[in-house]
Amino acid sequence: MKVFEINGHSLCLALFTDVSNSKELLDSMQAGTLEPEVAFLNASLIPDVFPVLAAAHKTLLAKSRESLTTRTLHSELVYNYSGSKHITESLKRCGISDRSTYVLVARFNTSLDEMKDIDKLIHGKEIDLEEMEGRADQAQIHKHYKITGSELGISSLADAITCRIASRDAL
Repeated sequence: MKVFEINGHSLCLALFTDVSNSKELLDSMQAGTLEPEVAFLNASLIPDVFPVLAAAHKTLLAKSRESLTTRTLHSELVYNYSGSKHITESLKRCGISDRSTYVLVARFNTSLDEMKDIDKLIHGKEIDLEEMEGRADQAQIHKHYKITGSELGISSLADAITCRIASRDAL
């Protein structure tokens, strides 16, 4: 678990593997009964923390402008990470499914003590964020973000994703 500061706000991230209750988490999140509210991201599409931080910055900017595309701040984070303009597809692809076992949990403006409560919600093993790169599904990332080999010749996978996140609204 690690806390990052973004423009006066905090973002706490925790990475879990062997998650066995993703269906229950997804159901309660969709019903709006998940307490506390968090973002659950499909961690296999995340090779590094930096693109998540870029998506978080974009999310906080939209909130400050009162222009969220989705209903909540945390669903906006998942939407912004996707790089797509299609909300439903973004949430399905970059959020968790009922069979997800590898999950990144994110919560804005929380303390480490509050994140301990979130740990109790998830039936899985918390692992270090540094393990993301080795566990990322490279083929799925290339397909989802349409990343070519020539692009990776001049930049990293995380940089390619970050560029797509940052430029989505400009295109």
